[in-house]
Amino acid sequence: MDAQNIRRAIDRHWAASAAGDLVAEHEIYHDDAVCEYPQSGEVIRGRHNLQALRSHHPGKPAGFAVRRIVGEGHLWITEYVIAYQDKPSYTVSIMEFRDGKVSREVQYFADAFEAPAWRAQWVERER
Repeated sequence: MDAQNIRRAIDRHWAASAAGDLVAEHEIYHDDAVCEYPQSGEVIRGRHNLQALRSHHPGKPAGFAVRRIVGEGHLWITEYVIAYQDKPSYTVSIMEFRDGKVSREVQYFADAFEAPAWRAQWVERER
């Protein structure tokens, strides 16, 4: 699968995720895909388990925004912000493709934090 088709598949995946369409969201994964959440130490094996886990999430996202997608070949990275109960979680998804579908994904989640005043003279505020 070429880069253009992979990018379209990723765009469909994130749009479905934002819309809560659990069927379309998981079409991108191989049946034997592995998804890791390193911060919690969890590994989810198989598309079926990943879809079941996400379908049982107790809170629906209050917001979802893709910030950037970059990649080439079999490796693609998405930066996005997902909000649960109006609290943003800055997220990075690293997807590895095999035969046009995701075979492995690693997701990192980070909560927002206040910037320290001591570095204000060197930075711009985004939000």
